[in-house]
Amino acid sequence: MEHPGTLILIMAAAVLAPLLAHGLGRWVRVPVIIFEIVLGILMGPDVLGWARSGEITDILANLGLSLLIFLAGYEIQFDAIRGDTLRRSVWAWVISLVAGLVVALALTGLDFPKSVIIGTALTSTALGTVVPILRDSGDLQGRFGTVTTAFGAVGEFGPIIAISVLLSGRDPGLSTVILAVFAAITAGAVFWALRPRPPWFTRVIQTTLHTSGQFAVRFVMLLLVSMLALSQAFGLDVLLGAFAAGLLTRLVLQGTAPEVGRDVLSKIEGLGFGFLVPLFFIVTGIEFDLSSLLSGGRPLVLLPVFLVLFLLVRGLPTYALAPRDLSPLSRRALTLHSATCLPLVVAITTIGLAEELLGRGEAAAMVGAAMVSVLVFPLLGLRLRGKEREAVPARTNVAGTEMW
Repeated sequence: MEHPGTLILIMAAAVLAPLLAHGLGRWVRVPVIIFEIVLGILMGPDVLGWARSGEITDILANLGLSLLIFLAGYEIQFDAIRGDTLRRSVWAWVISLVAGLVVALALTGLDFPKSVIIGTALTSTALGTVVPILRDSGDLQGRFGTVTTAFGAVGEFGPIIAISVLLSGRDPGLSTVILAVFAAITAGAVFWALRPRPPWFTRVIQTTLHTSGQFAVRFVMLLLVSMLALSQAFGLDVLLGAFAAGLLTRLVLQGTAPEVGRDVLSKIEGLGFGFLVPLFFIVTGIEFDLSSLLSGGRPLVLLPVFLVLFLLVRGLPTYALAPRDLSPLSRRALTLHSATCLPLVVAITTIGLAEELLGRGEAAAMVGAAMVSVLVFPLLGLRLRGKEREAVPARTNVAGTEMW
């Protein structure tokens, strides 16, 4: 490791972040992710200079991102989101993609390759970031959580597919064929996952759940690594494999041992949210190019522009196509959660920098805007949901008084 003290500092920040969130929670509920990013920026090279990323921390951060997307895929409940909700979420993202490309073409002066980078990033939703926030607030279960998961899943899955087709460096037609082959293999895996497992499989899961064998956890990790390797072998973004692995894991556990599925998931979440996922967010803060952003000029102006565009390009179609059974407050909260982004923005801008399609200042402005979206949009969404929860008892009391 180039900087051996960095990992210690990262884990210290990971321990400090929930303490800060808990302490501040007496006045305002702030997602722990916010503290992880901010602490990373503070101890990074552009502020205090205490920590610098290296090969090992980058590998662990990439694993954290993969596990974050995996857990987001696991939360998808197709029985609940299929039908009208799924159709609305798909159409909302398609409209966002068209709007994002049009806006990006206007910003870049009809530079199509750069417009694909910017336009695709504007359509993303950080479902892996939003899900833990919704779970901690108690909003994940119920109708609002189901709808948010549906719109977030398409907002996470859609850009990954767009990246694989438009930013792979191959002919789009060939990329589409390769993606179709990957989808066919994944569909075969889903068919396998839906088949009944032999009795011994369930028995081994149950008997090793609290032993050193941990068969279920090892099996889940095998699924994750296999799907990551498959997507990489096809030249697709590995996040696509991570998302598919999450879907497969849910199907396997529900069909095999639903009574212990939550226990298995809690172990995976312990590994993810206890170690790898916070490491990804803290390293994102450490690697954030703050100096390019604060150098003045265009990048600093672009940050609020991108922040507004996240809300307009991704949020407005979501608000317009949100299911009509949601209240106005819930629709606004859904809009804010859908416009929350970061992981895919980091991945897409990294591709843009590697292909020399995006300048460092532009990338810093877009990632900075995505960070602000994580800092601001979920908090506003939680406040709106809190107001609705306060309004429901009030309406109930009024109704009860009138009846009495």
